[in-house]
Amino acid sequence: MSAPATGQLPVVVIGAGPIGLAAAAHLVERGIEPLVLEAGPAAGSAVRDWAHVRLFSPWAEVTDPAAEKLLAPAGWVRPDGATYPTGGDWAEQYLQPLADALGDKVRYGTTVTGVARAGRDRIVDSGRDEQPFTVHLRLPDGREERLAARAVIDASGTWSTPGPMGANGLPALGENASADRISYRVPDLEDPAVRARYGGKRTAVVGSGASAFTTLAYLAELAKEEKGTHAVWILRRGIGADTYGGGEADQLPARGALGLRAKAAVENGYASAATGFRTEAVERDADGRLIIVAEDGRRLDPVHEIIVLTGFRPDLSFLSEVRLGLDERLQAPTALAPLIDPNVHSCGTVYPHGVNELSHPERDVYLVGMKSYGRAPTFLAMTGYEQVRSITAAIAGDREAAERVELTLQETGVCGGAGLFDDPDAAQGSAGGGCCAAPTTLQIGIGAPVSSGGC
Repeated sequence: MSAPATGQLPVVVIGAGPIGLAAAAHLVERGIEPLVLEAGPAAGSAVRDWAHVRLFSPWAEVTDPAAEKLLAPAGWVRPDGATYPTGGDWAEQYLQPLADALGDKVRYGTTVTGVARAGRDRIVDSGRDEQPFTVHLRLPDGREERLAARAVIDASGTWSTPGPMGANGLPALGENASADRISYRVPDLEDPAVRARYGGKRTAVVGSGASAFTTLAYLAELAKEEKGTHAVWILRRGIGADTYGGGEADQLPARGALGLRAKAAVENGYASAATGFRTEAVERDADGRLIIVAEDGRRLDPVHEIIVLTGFRPDLSFLSEVRLGLDERLQAPTALAPLIDPNVHSCGTVYPHGVNELSHPERDVYLVGMKSYGRAPTFLAMTGYEQVRSITAAIAGDREAAERVELTLQETGVCGGAGLFDDPDAAQGSAGGGCCAAPTTLQIGIGAPVSSGGC
C-alpha cells in the first residue's frame, strides 16, 4: 500500500496549551486535520503549574475566536469578559473544554523527542521540501512511535526550561548541587507543604519581573503570620524609579498594585534588597544553609531557600534536524526578533505579525506562542492567537488571509506575568484594563481589526 500524499497527512501541533489548542481550532475551521501532542496528562499542563496565580488580562483577552466557535455547540459560554481568571480558571473553564471538544485530535502523555524530514537529515537538500515530516514520540510507557505530518506547529512554550540564577545565563557554581533548596516557580503558599517550606525561613528571590513581585508579596503576607519569614531580593541592577513598575500611574491596575505590594514588602522590612548583584556561586555553610556569592566577591548572609525567577528560554533540542532561522540573541525567528526585542519593545509595541515573520528556511515548520518569542518576555496570548490564525491560513493555501495581519494591541508595559489582587473586587474589569493601556489599532491589509490582549 502506498503512503498517503503529504496533503492528506495531519498537521502536528506540539503542546495543548492556549496557543496550541487555538491552532487546532483554526485548522479544524479550515477543514485540515490537526493532531495535538501534549506531554502532560491534561490540557494546559504548564498553566496548571501556576493555577494559583491570577492573570493580568481579563477573560475577553485570553480566548480565541475560532476556539469559541468550536466550543459553542456544546453550550460553552465565555466567563464574564471583564473578570480576571487564575491559571486554574483558564485551564479548567476554557482549555480543558476546548481540548475535550477536539476529542481524539488531542493525545496526552506524548512527548515529542524529534522532528525531521522523512529520510533527510538537516544537511540533505535533494527532494527535501517534497518529503513529509516525521515526528518521533515517546509514550507514557516508554515505547517509541513515529508519525508522519504535512506540517508542524510547535506551541510547546518555554515553561519547562526556566532560566538559571547564574549571571552569565548558565547555572551558578553549586546551583545544581543545591537543587533540593532551589525552586524556579512562584510558590503556592495555600499548599500546606509549600507554606511549611518557606514559613519562618529566609528565602532569596532572584529576578526583577512580575513573578518576583508576586513572590515578594506572597512572602510578605506569610511573614505577617509566620515569625522569622524574610525575603532577600537579589537584583542585577539597582533600584530606580521604574523598578516596581508604574504603581498608581500604571494603566494596568493589577500590575501597578503588584509592584506597589513588592515595594511595600521592602519598605516594611519583610524583604531586603541586594542590588547590582550578579550571582557567581551557591555555597553551603556548616548548618546546611545556602550562601550566595556574587561575581565581585560579595557574600550574602545565609538563606534557607532560593526562588529563581529569571525568565524562560525555548527548548530547541528536538528540532535539531530541521532548519530554523533564529536570532542569535533572543532565539526567536530572525524576522520577528527585532519586533519583540525587550530592550526596545513592550507587549503593546510589538508590531502585528504572522506567517511571514514566523517562517523558517524549513518550509511548513513554525514556532508559535511563547516559544516563538525565544527569551523575550513580552508575549501576549492574543498575539499568539493571531499567529496561528495566519499560519493555518497559509497551510490551507489562503495567502491573502495569511498575510492580512490585523490586531488591536494595548500600549506600554511589559506583560509577561500574572496579577495579584488585594481583594476580590480588584479582580473586576476597570477603565484602562486589559494587559497594558488604552488600545491602539494597528492594521495591515484588508478587513476590520479584531481585539487583542492577554498575558
